[in-house]
Amino acid sequence: MNVVVLLLALGLLMFVAYRGYSVILFAPICALLAVLATDPALVAPAYTSVFMDRLANFVKLYFPVFMLGAVFGKVIEISGFSKAIVSSVVRLVGPSRAMLSIVLVCAIMTYGGVSLFVVVFAVYPFAAELFRQVDIPKRLIPGTIALGAFTFTMDALPGTPQIQNIIPTTFFQTTTWAAPWLGVVGATFIFIVGMSYLEFNRRRAAAAGEGYTSGGKYPLENEPEPFEDEMLPNAFLAILPLVLVFVLNRVFTDLIPELYGETFQFALGSGAPTPIAIGKIAAIWAVIGALIVGVLFVVVSAFGSVRMRFGDGTKLAIAGALLATLNTASEYGFGGVVASLPGFDTVRLALEAIPNPLVNEAVTVTVLAGITGSASGGMSIALAAMAEQFIANAHAANIPLEVLHRVASMASGGMDTLPHNGAVITLLAVTGLTHRQSYKDIFAITVIKTLAVAVIISFYYLTGIY
Repeated sequence: MNVVVLLLALGLLMFVAYRGYSVILFAPICALLAVLATDPALVAPAYTSVFMDRLANFVKLYFPVFMLGAVFGKVIEISGFSKAIVSSVVRLVGPSRAMLSIVLVCAIMTYGGVSLFVVVFAVYPFAAELFRQVDIPKRLIPGTIALGAFTFTMDALPGTPQIQNIIPTTFFQTTTWAAPWLGVVGATFIFIVGMSYLEFNRRRAAAAGEGYTSGGKYPLENEPEPFEDEMLPNAFLAILPLVLVFVLNRVFTDLIPELYGETFQFALGSGAPTPIAIGKIAAIWAVIGALIVGVLFVVVSAFGSVRMRFGDGTKLAIAGALLATLNTASEYGFGGVVASLPGFDTVRLALEAIPNPLVNEAVTVTVLAGITGSASGGMSIALAAMAEQFIANAHAANIPLEVLHRVASMASGGMDTLPHNGAVITLLAVTGLTHRQSYKDIFAITVIKTLAVAVIISFYYLTGIY
């Protein structure tokens, strides 16, 4: 019965998210209904001491990354740099390869530090224009953007400054560059199989005579305005801030532990010294520092374009970052409440029965990411509850913690993209499409992403390379 309560709470959260209702509102409602069915007297304590505590801790740790990623993406957009990057990639790859062009643009931006949510808004107008020109069904745009932005550059490639690659550092005291070869192997698998899937669907649609409008089967919504000819910034200047964020993330990752040591104590005024475990926070500081420099570089190098729109643009970016942070934090709070229920212990014990340490971690993380509908939320819950066990199992099997980091990070981006995932809902809303029209392609990319975790685990055991 306890497991049924947990599943019903999850099912309700998935349903309301699928219908487009706010996760910020319904995550606590679904969690507290589960508590109500378990022990009504614990509803109020569970809300204030578990849900809100987890939500606040998540915001405290990760909001600066969300905010700076959104601001960085916005100044890249209003400076015209994003248009210059897209135009250059399209010229290089060729407009006939519209899908490959959009995947590469999304990958460049996310790997360069632009927030996933910002990439969706920035790239969609270009994707719509390209797909319209080549007459590829619009319904394939979400799957194409998802492959470029939500997969290999989100958590597989070493050094990516996305939050899904940062969270494991606070538990395993690793860096965002952990297990680079496993990341490259996983990213290569995802890219090749994902592009093959998208191209197969494009060819099948063309053979059936289906074009951009899908034969009028669905009305087109949220169509962007056609492009006007305009002078774009130099492509090398446009991509430079992305390269700068990437390089400085690496530099700061090495520099911060050298400057502060393993533990740093500081005191403001006459207060007692506060110790900080640098290993748990260094990766976050590195990404924050790199993004700050990236924002400043764009503002200075494109001051004429940015200054008139900087105020309004950053307001929108911060509002979006707040929404993205609270969506994820609410799902994290939901997972925290669920993790305290008796039914979760049953699920956890079942997962603990998986003998292989890496498979155990991968399944646990991806299941919880699916339950919460959030890669970062599900991974945070899994690692908060079971990181010590994962570490102990890894030490017993002589598995480096860097491998745990990469497996956890990539597994979080697997089954998290169920219908109630915030990024999925945002992607479909921006493109003016529905779950019925386009979700199956997003789900197919999700399956490919999940299979990639099995690939890197197998690769590690076969070669010992990480």
